[in-house]
Amino acid sequence: MCWKCGAEQDFSLEVYRSSTCASCGADLHSCRGCAFYAPGSHFDCHETVDELVADKERTNFCEHFRAGKNSKWKSLQGQNGGQSKADAARDAFNSLFG
Repeated sequence: MCWKCGAEQDFSLEVYRSSTCASCGADLHSCRGCAFYAPGSHFDCHETVDELVADKERTNFCEHFRAGKNSKWKSLQGQNGGQSKADAARDAFNSLFG
């Protein structure tokens, strides 16, 4: 399922850095599309990562990436351009000190 629009994805196929959602064009190999994405955890990830990925919605080089197979972290459409209030506040804070 796409983290941005909720469109079903075929995760039986490999998700590459260049993979995008056919419906909305969102990057699928991103923190927001990862099964380990956990807002509030260290660097918002359940895996032990060494570096912060500042933009959670853009593709990245993370070696721990696993395609999210549930809709738990799907964005809330219509709120803050697809972000939850917590994500919007965190992004605003990070942009100040970034």
